[in-house]
Amino acid sequence: MTDEFLDLPDLACDNVGGYALVCNDDFFASKDNLLRAHAPVWDEHEYGDRGKVMDGWETRRRRFDPAFGHPSHDGVPPIAETGPTEARDWCVVRLGLPGHIHGVVVDTAFFRGNYPDSCAIFATTITDPLDARALDTATWTPILPRSPLAGNSENVFAIADRNRYTHLRLDIFPDGGVARLRVHGMPTPDWPKLRAQGAIDLAALEHGAVVETCSDMFFGSRNNLIKPGNPPNMSDGWETRRRRGPGNDWAIVRLAAPGSVDRLLIDTTHFRGNAPGQCTVEGIRSDLEAPDTTWRMLLATPLQPHTRHFFDAELRRIGVVTHLKLSVFPCGGVARLRAWGTLELEDHRALIALATMMPADAHTAFLKCCGSTAWATAMTQRRPFEDLPALLRTAERVWWSLDEAAHREAFAAHPKIGAPRPPAQAGATAAWAKDEQRSASSIGQAMADALTGANADYDAKHGFSFIVCATGRSAETMLADLRARTPSSTIVELRTAAEEQIKITRLRINKLMGELLG
Repeated sequence: MTDEFLDLPDLACDNVGGYALVCNDDFFASKDNLLRAHAPVWDEHEYGDRGKVMDGWETRRRRFDPAFGHPSHDGVPPIAETGPTEARDWCVVRLGLPGHIHGVVVDTAFFRGNYPDSCAIFATTITDPLDARALDTATWTPILPRSPLAGNSENVFAIADRNRYTHLRLDIFPDGGVARLRVHGMPTPDWPKLRAQGAIDLAALEHGAVVETCSDMFFGSRNNLIKPGNPPNMSDGWETRRRRGPGNDWAIVRLAAPGSVDRLLIDTTHFRGNAPGQCTVEGIRSDLEAPDTTWRMLLATPLQPHTRHFFDAELRRIGVVTHLKLSVFPCGGVARLRAWGTLELEDHRALIALATMMPADAHTAFLKCCGSTAWATAMTQRRPFEDLPALLRTAERVWWSLDEAAHREAFAAHPKIGAPRPPAQAGATAAWAKDEQRSASSIGQAMADALTGANADYDAKHGFSFIVCATGRSAETMLADLRARTPSSTIVELRTAAEEQIKITRLRINKLMGELLG
């Protein structure tokens, strides 16, 4: 088993946004300690009302009730999964940096007579921004089978699963204490969402950038250079030892994706007596069949101590790059490097396909996204689009420029929530609408009857179908919205329905881009 993954970023650490969401028990020591950035510490004489104060997560000792054959202490039941239920304690962790997990460290430092016998780890991906709510329906995938643990040790486990995950669940058998959970891997963003934002930080760890190598990092890790957030102190930056001979120090960042850099931040916060005197930033492109062989100068500048240096007009325009090289002269510390820019158009083929369609075909494609013929006509005429953000911005501007009749036409193309068949006007949108309302397609008769009645009440009052972005919504929540919105005035509902429609349209434009890419 290799432990090369230990050099990869910790996706779960609290200083990159990791959080211990919930556990079934932390009687002796809080779950929050699991993800602390600093190494576990030991104080021989520190005791509290509940016993020895431990720098980790520690559950109480399990006691079994012979009458029932299960643990008798209080606690939330373990999250359901397939297989036999066995006595265990558990903690759910939200990764600060969702991504691909290469390995984990279950550190039982200072837990000598009270560590768990073994552990297992499960993972899931949650897109709901209220992830605590989504835990109730999450599907957990085992990524580490039950494995023995040693006390007062860093228990290192490689992970073979390369799916992208947002949350982990650590199960310990049967109880005990774990000082730290380290989750090493490669951050992987939600690229469709990221591309829709326009300019992004190409050098951000959370977007998948990585500091591949550096000349020296005696005092501070190279990975700190591109971490999220502001550094709390000098230890959270990249700092080299004092250079006594010729030369200078440097670090090479592989960007999250190829792109052109429009703005730089070089942050020397907290480095007051040990900031570099000057620096250069160079770029290179290495993802082509004939890659660049020479670094091209993007910026050369003096630096000041304890300063956030922003550069934009000062940057040379060197085109699309995949790597940046930060060189500091002669040595010293830099807290953060940010490189905001524009992603190269990986979806360019889809935009070209859209731009070169015959007008009638483009009009049909846009009607799949929104049932308003006026909207589809205007979008067809506004081709070509520079990039996906420009396409989405134009779609929204055009929508809000239309009159009520155009909006009502778009509303009429939607099937009613819970209806067995779409209306005749749905046309090409029918398949997408069916997928969007998937959660409302397998409901019981009582729910179907309730939706039918509520839809009829809404239609009778407002004269158009109830419109809601159904993606990811349950039938119960949509029924509640339907009943809550019915008493509103028609003027208010026209606006609300229009807001829901453009939200649906934006989601469908992304689907259209996927289809055009083939």
